[in-house]
Amino acid sequence: MMPFKRIHTYIFFQLIPSFGISLFFLTFVFLMTRIPQITNMVVNYNADVSAILMLMGFTIPRFLEFTIPMSAMISILLTFMRMAGENEIVALKGAGASLYTLLAPVLVFSAIAAVMTLWVTVWGVPWGKLSLRTTSIELARSSIDAALQERQFNSRLENIMIYVSHVDMNTRELTDVFIEDRRTPGVVAISAAPRGRLVRQGQQPFYTIRLYDGAINQVNAEDNAVTHINFGHYDINIDLANMQKQGAGHFEKEVDELFVGELLQKLATGFPRKDMDREALMLLHEKFSIPIACLALGLLAFPLGVQSMSLRRSSGFGMGIAFFLFYYFLLALGWSMGKSGSYPPFIGMWLPNVVMGGAGIFLLVRNANERPVRVPGFITAAGARVAQQFKLRMGR
Repeated sequence: MMPFKRIHTYIFFQLIPSFGISLFFLTFVFLMTRIPQITNMVVNYNADVSAILMLMGFTIPRFLEFTIPMSAMISILLTFMRMAGENEIVALKGAGASLYTLLAPVLVFSAIAAVMTLWVTVWGVPWGKLSLRTTSIELARSSIDAALQERQFNSRLENIMIYVSHVDMNTRELTDVFIEDRRTPGVVAISAAPRGRLVRQGQQPFYTIRLYDGAINQVNAEDNAVTHINFGHYDINIDLANMQKQGAGHFEKEVDELFVGELLQKLATGFPRKDMDREALMLLHEKFSIPIACLALGLLAFPLGVQSMSLRRSSGFGMGIAFFLFYYFLLALGWSMGKSGSYPPFIGMWLPNVVMGGAGIFLLVRNANERPVRVPGFITAAGARVAQQFKLRMGR
C-alpha cells in the first residue's frame, strides 16, 4: 500500500507545475485581449494608472472561471503524456498498478480545481463584474471623456445614454451623435445630430455637448405628448460634480452581478419578464456546473494522456484547448437553447459535463482493458494548429 501512496503523491506534485504555468499563460493571453481598450483609455481619456490596474484586476475572475478548468485539463493531459512517453506508465503497470489505481490523484487534483473554480463563480465573478461597473461609472463621472467611447452605447452617466460614431480627442469634435436624456422626471429627450463638439466650462467638472444641424424627439409620459424639433445648434449641459453627488451607489445590479443568495431571492420573488427568470436560473446552474466541469474534463484528460505517448507536448497543449473549446461550444449551445426555452436550463448547463465525463469514463474503461480508442486525426491536427497559433501570438 505504501508504494502506491508514494506514486499518488508523485503524480499529484507532477500536476502542479503544469497547472501553474498553464493558468498563468492562459489568463495572461485572455487579459491581453483588453490591451486595446486599456491603451485607448490611457492615451485618449487620461485615465489614472491605478484605475486601469483596478479595471484589469476586476476582469480576472471572469477569465479564471474558464482558465482554471482549462489549465487543470491541460496539466493532467501533459503530465500523463510525459509519463507515457517516458514509459513510466508501462513500469507502473508492470509493478501491479492499474489505471484505476492511478486515477486517485487525478480526482483529488480535479476536486481542488473544482473548489477553486466554485469560489470564483460564486463570489469572484459577481464581485468582479459589480466592481468593474462601479469603477467604470465613477471614472466616467470624474471625466466625461471616458463616457465618450466610440461606437458604444455609453450609459455610465446618470440618466444619460450617449452614442458617438467618432471622437477627435484633439479638437473635441464629435461625429454622428445620439443622446438619450432622462434627467427630467417623466420626460425622455432623444437628440441626434451628424456632428457636435465637447466644450468644457473653465476648470470645473461642467461640460456642454454642442450639437449642430440635428433634431430632438421629446416624449412626455405624463401628458402622452410627443414633440419634434429641428435645430441649427443645441447645447446639452452635464454637471459631473452634481451627478457624482446624486448618483453615487444608486444603481440596480444586473443579473450576472448578483451573488447566489441574491439570485435565489430574486428567483423566489420573480423577475419582471419570463426570459429574465430563465437567464437567472441558467446563471445559477452555470455557477455550479462549470466547477464540476473540472472533474469531467480531468476524467477525460487522464485516458487521453495515457494513450497519447506518440504526441509531442505542444500538440497535447493544443489538444487540451481543442477539447475545452468543444466543451465551451456545448455550453454556449446550452445557453442559446435554454434561453430560448427549447429545453430546461438544468439540461443546457449540465449536459456538457455529462458528455465530457461520459466520454472520459468510456476511454478510461477501454484503456484499462488494453483496448485504447485512437484519437481522430483531425483532433490532433487541430490541437497542433492551436498550439502553433499560441506560439505565433506569444512571439509577436
